[in-house]
Order: sequence, then structure tokens, then C-alpha cells
Amino acid sequence: MSTTELPASHAELMDGVYRWQRHIYDLTRKYYLLGRDRMIAGLDVPQGGTVLELGCGTGRNIILAARAYPDARFFGLDISAEMLETAGTAIDREGLSDRVTLARGDATDFDAEALYGIERFDRIFVSYSLSMIPGWEKTVSAALATLAPTGSLHIVDFGQQEGLPGWFRTLLRGWLKKFHVTPRESLRDVLESEAERTGVTFRFRTLYRGYAWLAVIGLGM
Repeated sequence: MSTTELPASHAELMDGVYRWQRHIYDLTRKYYLLGRDRMIAGLDVPQGGTVLELGCGTGRNIILAARAYPDARFFGLDISAEMLETAGTAIDREGLSDRVTLARGDATDFDAEALYGIERFDRIFVSYSLSMIPGWEKTVSAALATLAPTGSLHIVDFGQQEGLPGWFRTLLRGWLKKFHVTPRESLRDVLESEAERTGVTFRFRTLYRGYAWLAVIGLGM
């Protein structure tokens, strides 16, 4: 596992949040991190392609993606050493360590060449991580800068619950705040602006009456 110098405060915060949560994370999050499997199914990874997950957490998504695309190579990045320990154990257990490489790093500022020996990726995906990353806009820019010329960036995260009752939104926001999660109200605008700036295609969908947002940006669509 590779590592780079990390911003201590956020790395320590995430380690603190997930030191114990990581053991029950996948059991509990499957009930409200909706749309993850739909995003994975839509990656459409080219044969022999390279895929990077930013904020790979426990490894749940990268394992499912590696199963779905057996000819591809996968790379995971997370700022939490605690989560990476869980992810590494799960990947070894699934017999995927020959195709999945993990590294500890900051998703807002990472050097793919230094971490993985690869400069560009065919697909990059981010699942429910932008809502936890300070300066998350930099993650979008860093991901787009690391895409192959025909690559695409896939994002699923909390929406604004625009089609759901106000009381539900209030309860959800209160619960998420306990885990330092903030749904990004400007996510669509930022992605649309980045697509225009880089001259690539942008696709955006609301899921479950706005509970989640699913976006794809890039040329490989």
C-alpha cells in the first residue's frame, strides 16, 4: 500500500469516525447509500481498462466493480488508514489483491503516478465521498485531470431530497451531520461548469425523488 503526506486534521478525523464504524459500515450503509450499484453497472469499463475509486472506504464498491469487470485493473484511494485496513482485508479475502491496489492519500490533491505508477485512468468513480471531503470541488478537478482522453468520471452522492417531505430532509441532515456528512447543494452546478470548461459531455440524474444524485462527466460515455 502506498502513501503520501496527508493533511493531519482531516485524516485523523476520518480515522476517529471510522475506527469502530468500519466494522459495521457495510451492514448499515446499504440501507441508505442508494444508487451505488447502479453507478457501478454504468461504468462500462473497456477491456483491460484501469479504474480508480476516490474514497474507497471499506472496499465494498471496488470489490463489486472488480467482479463486474474481470479484465480491468482497479486502484483505490482513501485518507483513512482505518478504512484501508478493512478494505485490504476484504480484497485479500476475495482473492482480488492481484488486480486491486490501494493507497492512502488526499482525494483533493493526489499524485497518481507516485502512488500507482499510472498517470491516467479510463474510469474514475466517487461514491458518497464528496459529501465528506472538505474542498470537494478540488476532488472533481483532480479526477478530471487524471482521466484518460476517452475516460469518464462517475459520481453518486446525496442529493437535496427535493421530491421528499421536509421532515425527512431535516431528519436525514441531522443524522448525516453526526458523521461529518454534508450533501453538496452545488454539486450539479460545479460538474456542469467543469464539463463546459474541459469541453466534455455531462449527464445528470436524480434518483429516488432527489434522495441521491448520479452524474457522469467525460468523453467515454
